[in-house]
Amino acid sequence: MDQAEFSPFPGQPERPPRRAPDQQPQSEPASAGQLDHPVVAGYDGSPSSRNALAYAAGLCRRLARPLLVVYVCPPGVYCEPLTGQVIGTPRDRGETERWLLAELDEVVDRTGITVCVVTRRGSPARELAAAADEHSADALVIGAPGHRWHHVAGSVSGWLARHAHCPVIVVP
Repeated sequence: MDQAEFSPFPGQPERPPRRAPDQQPQSEPASAGQLDHPVVAGYDGSPSSRNALAYAAGLCRRLARPLLVVYVCPPGVYCEPLTGQVIGTPRDRGETERWLLAELDEVVDRTGITVCVVTRRGSPARELAAAADEHSADALVIGAPGHRWHHVAGSVSGWLARHAHCPVIVVP
């Protein structure tokens, strides 16, 4: 059975030629500077963010775009005033990236997807929007809020839906 030849719409990128599954190398993490219009996935370890990661990887595969996984740490290493003890020391960047890639491997097969992992500090909503803007993201995929309180007080997904400059996909 012959397969129809792929013909992109005007402005749509060419789809790379398919190789046999045994010939596709496991993708290695790319540097953030190499990304061209990635799909950004916000990840925090929650079940809904794992679903968002899987959805984003599938979207990258269908669109032939790279995947940028963004993990946002809370801001602040601070010093306890009376004892001078440092509280909230940050994780080693390499350790965090290895953890994120291990999480990605548990959720989806990375074969054929260019993946970049970025860790940031600050407000999750603002940092995700900034990462999407910096890389001219085609889409921003995040997990739905897990607590009822977020529906009343506001959430990362609600803020991004109002302020992000790219499509925001919220995955339950």
